[in-house]
Amino acid sequence: MMQDADLAWCRDAIREGSYSFHAASRLLPADIRDAALALYAFCRVADDEVDFGENKVAAVLALRDRLDLAYSGRPRNAPADRAFAGLVETYDMPRELPEALLEGLAWDGMERRYATLSDLRGYSARVASAVGAMMCVLMRVRDPRALARACDLGVAMQLTNIARDVGEDARAGRLYLPTDWLEEAGIDPAAFLADPKPSPQIRRMVRRLLAEADRLYLRSEAGIKALPLAARPGIFAARHCYDAIGRQLARNGHDSVTRRAFTTRGQKMRLLGWSVIRAGVVTAFPQSAVIYAKPLEEVAFLVEAAAHPDAAKTGWGENVLSVLTQLEARDRGDARLARTA
Repeated sequence: MMQDADLAWCRDAIREGSYSFHAASRLLPADIRDAALALYAFCRVADDEVDFGENKVAAVLALRDRLDLAYSGRPRNAPADRAFAGLVETYDMPRELPEALLEGLAWDGMERRYATLSDLRGYSARVASAVGAMMCVLMRVRDPRALARACDLGVAMQLTNIARDVGEDARAGRLYLPTDWLEEAGIDPAAFLADPKPSPQIRRMVRRLLAEADRLYLRSEAGIKALPLAARPGIFAARHCYDAIGRQLARNGHDSVTRRAFTTRGQKMRLLGWSVIRAGVVTAFPQSAVIYAKPLEEVAFLVEAAAHPDAAKTGWGENVLSVLTQLEARDRGDARLARTA
């Protein structure tokens, strides 16, 4: 069971760390909202420890251990971990979903780069669509078609984040723009990271990311009608709050190097009202045929894991284990190098 004090900590963590999701969560029914805040708090803390910690590899390996403890019913004595262990038990959360997130964070720890848009969608599937699939589980939704559309939304939101943070990431030594795009534009990645500038070529890449996000935002809407009625406004709100960041980026001339796109409190409040209206409209109309679109190839494993939690996931556990083993070997190697230096 999730305790009130732990949930209060999770609410505060999301209020400070994720303004857009906190705003959208206000439209979720109380039972789903509390579980969603617990989920996002655990994921947010994990993400921040990898992003901003001095030792990214150690942070990922520590998260693996925390996941083991949560699933064994012995969570680390911290509010986010206790709340996450409670929702794992309450909602029978398939372990493959948080493990997918863990794999994406491991890729961050390895400072992996992505050659193509498909590779970037694969990364987004792990760090964002996995959370979308877990949100469906919290709503007791296991329909593969609804899950596929939730995963579309996750990829769209992550691509928006990547487009918004090009400059911030570059100044931190991180690069998520597809390296094939940089090569086509004649831009050396090392030179861009050393001196990031909003060149016309970089602005076009930001626009391309947002175009793909827009396509997936539209696809995702077909799945909202498959969600519980009371949850629909909150999910529309998440969709619109993130999409608004992309529209602000466009108004900024797709410059996300020298400027940071954001939405104001007033804009968020208007988007919440619009989301309530849209939820009512989608309820009144027949289901869109887009609900039957195949899942993105990059998210299919998440749909399968959430829709059929008791089915054997051949090779998936080994895949995550392989990545973590590589990361652990690298960490041991770095430690040996440090001792000999």
